[in-house]
Amino acid sequence: MKKRKVLFLGESYRADAITWMKGLKEFGDFEICTWELQTPITSKLNRFKRILEYVFSPISIRKTIKNEKPDMIIAERTTSYGFLAAISGLHPIAIAQQGRTDLWPEGSILLPFKKIIQKYAFKKADLIHAWGPVMTISMKAIGVDMNKVLVIPKGIDLNLFSPSINNSTKIEAIVTRSLQPEYRHDSILLAFSILNQRGIDFSLTIVGDGTRLHYLKDLAKKLQIENKIIFTGRIPNTELPKLLQQSNIYISMPITEGVSASLFEAMACCSYPIVSDIPGNQSWIKHRDNGQLITIDDNEQLADELIWSFENTESRNQAIFQNRKFVEENVNYDINMKIISDKYHELLKVRQT
Repeated sequence: MKKRKVLFLGESYRADAITWMKGLKEFGDFEICTWELQTPITSKLNRFKRILEYVFSPISIRKTIKNEKPDMIIAERTTSYGFLAAISGLHPIAIAQQGRTDLWPEGSILLPFKKIIQKYAFKKADLIHAWGPVMTISMKAIGVDMNKVLVIPKGIDLNLFSPSINNSTKIEAIVTRSLQPEYRHDSILLAFSILNQRGIDFSLTIVGDGTRLHYLKDLAKKLQIENKIIFTGRIPNTELPKLLQQSNIYISMPITEGVSASLFEAMACCSYPIVSDIPGNQSWIKHRDNGQLITIDDNEQLADELIWSFENTESRNQAIFQNRKFVEENVNYDINMKIISDKYHELLKVRQT
């Protein structure tokens, strides 16, 4: 039987993309080839170059299709790579909405254009991935055919992200989100500065890289907490489980969220989640039940809830066991990626007949 080949459009280095492709290889026996934009957005000039590259990318993608001869095409982010998949001429197409709407940033002058290309991508797609229920709200609102939507997270490797209880006598927190403005690391540092002023001992590990790295290091110095903050920089994903297992509190303060694999990873490792009070997090976390929900940029509330969660050991322990059980039942990579892979084979079978 001929091995099926999938062309992936998207940033292949991202952890989410790696999980997606790895799962298709393991559980669908797919061969994967990739295509992605090459210009990084590091300056205004590069942003212009990337737009030009995007405009001419259909030619490059069709050349890749001609050379690689894939059986189907998949793409992340409906307003960029998803649209490119939709105009590639190849079917079946599976596209994934990465955020709550993918229409981001909300004040962008390109928003009307993004709405048009997203609608076209939804129309042309044979399968639409919603990694969580919060993503379906915007889809329904614009009339997407929900029969094409598969609502299931990719899942995480529960053997790799295994449980470990941290019984430290101080707060040992971790943040694993990209160091970009929308993840509000500055608000987190300000909250820990409040803890420091109150004489509460802690350590905070900030994992990853991004445009705010130097600013955040300077802010930690300004707040006089730099000796309690560890900036790891970018690390291999294989090193992440150990860091999560060593922490007793996981913090994530995005201003927008679709489905956070990093939250699931923390839940699997028994790191207690304190996250921003937005729809993407409300799907999984109930306040002072299995974690905490914090108003965006409310540094005082974050500081107070950090103290509450640490002092209420029994409540925290109940939550972390509950969370581990939840991910085992709903976010198991082995189970979920088998379902997704089978769906792709089903699409290919239908396309043949």
